[in-house]
Amino acid sequence: MKFSELGLTEDLLTAIEKHGYVDATPIQEQTIPLTLAGKDVIGQAQTGTGKTAAFGLPILEMIQTDSHKVHALVVSPTRELAIQTQDELFKLGRDKHVKVQAVFGGADIRRQIDGLKRGADIVVGTPGRLLDHIKRGTVDLSNVKTLVLDEADEMLNMGFLEDIESILKAVPDERQTLLFSATMPPAIKRIGVQFMSNPEHIQVAAKELTTDLVDQYYVRVKDFEKFDTLTRILDVQQPKLAILFGRTKRRVDELTRGLKVRGFNADGIHGDLTQQKRSAVLKSFKKGDVKILVATDVAARGLDVSGVDYVYNFDIPQEAESYVHRIGRTGRAGAHGTSVTFITNAELDYLKEIEKLTKKRMLSLKPFTRQEAIDARLKNATDDVDAVISGLNLEGVADAADLLVEKYDAKTLAAAVLASVANVAQMDIPFELSHERPLPKKRGSFGGNRSGSRQGGNGGGGYRGRREGGRDGRGEGGDARRRKSFDRGSRTGSGDRSQRGKTSAPRARRSFVIKDNKD
Repeated sequence: MKFSELGLTEDLLTAIEKHGYVDATPIQEQTIPLTLAGKDVIGQAQTGTGKTAAFGLPILEMIQTDSHKVHALVVSPTRELAIQTQDELFKLGRDKHVKVQAVFGGADIRRQIDGLKRGADIVVGTPGRLLDHIKRGTVDLSNVKTLVLDEADEMLNMGFLEDIESILKAVPDERQTLLFSATMPPAIKRIGVQFMSNPEHIQVAAKELTTDLVDQYYVRVKDFEKFDTLTRILDVQQPKLAILFGRTKRRVDELTRGLKVRGFNADGIHGDLTQQKRSAVLKSFKKGDVKILVATDVAARGLDVSGVDYVYNFDIPQEAESYVHRIGRTGRAGAHGTSVTFITNAELDYLKEIEKLTKKRMLSLKPFTRQEAIDARLKNATDDVDAVISGLNLEGVADAADLLVEKYDAKTLAAAVLASVANVAQMDIPFELSHERPLPKKRGSFGGNRSGSRQGGNGGGGYRGRREGGRDGRGEGGDARRRKSFDRGSRTGSGDRSQRGKTSAPRARRSFVIKDNKD
């Protein structure tokens, strides 16, 4: 469907054309008319389906800019997504002179206060910083007509439930509420009961969420083998740009350190980093200076980097929809991509859930041996040596070279150069992963009965692996036990923050009826 068919004015249609949009995506096609009609909407769709324009265009259509009072509030889980949303809304609303102010932690609050004082039609912010402004009285939400909760499930996963409820109570009761979430856990439905009025439910079908351009593999591996298996796969596959997903912040920190120790060009992002650090890491990754980006699901939300050829799921996600989000980082713009997911025996149920959602069976990938990894390093080193020799200037080193030629034969010298460039010794540097609490066992588990059907050639059948998972407590918390890799060493870090509160009793004034809008 064309945007011109959705009831938007000429000013916005011109901005849409400048922005490069042609046809509306499914979520835009269904959300925009409902929003323009004043309906509350729950949209179930992943990142990258055009959600920002889906809620942004009708907001921009309806907004009055004469007073520059806050008429719309968008709540985002991360700084990156808030900034991205601000930029897109600003570009789309430029011709209407719409003022958009982003507020988020890790940045100077005084500059944000100054921006709010100068006036803002739309405020985009993260929950913590928004609450800070509300408590300081530096943002006036009394004129909010439309409230958007973007990536609501991720905000709940980050522990922002109480913050979201406080923000919802700070805006007028008579308003329009738009909620977007990749998954629909009970807490999201409770928000609908308490704070939305007869919301209509829009869901992007699973077939629209996955891509045939991504080859999907899984590696069946014991818990304590995972890190060594990962580094050997990286040695063999040699990704140009890769994203490696870990379930917790501590896991991201540890994987980043371990990869660097073993000679890989890696850096990590998660919610505990400063905005300056996160921006620097993302900039380096986009430029290709960092080859492997290690990230949590939340930190990777809104991330759009071209040229990612591999996605590695070191920890299988608890929600199948999160898997779809992850692999969607590759196979973009017609390019081919590959995803590799590590699973233990106890996580086979989660694998089945993913396959059910994507309607595609993952292929088994046999873990590479140490010798295969060494051979791959040496092959890559040969190419590097060729490049060095082609640009070699013997001036100043000829005498030293003559001494080595007299002392060693050509084969020994070539082997030494290869070994040095390949740095094979790095492969065996000891490293240890902290133990993470297992994922909860699915009700009616059938994992043990599936082991026979998943054994084909992957070297993983017949053993009893320990489950790998996220942590329920904040910081280190929980179980301090550790599982070692083959190479043993020490690792430290900090875990993810859990949900900080529980929902209060539902308000009687709101009813919750989800109306399917499939047409």
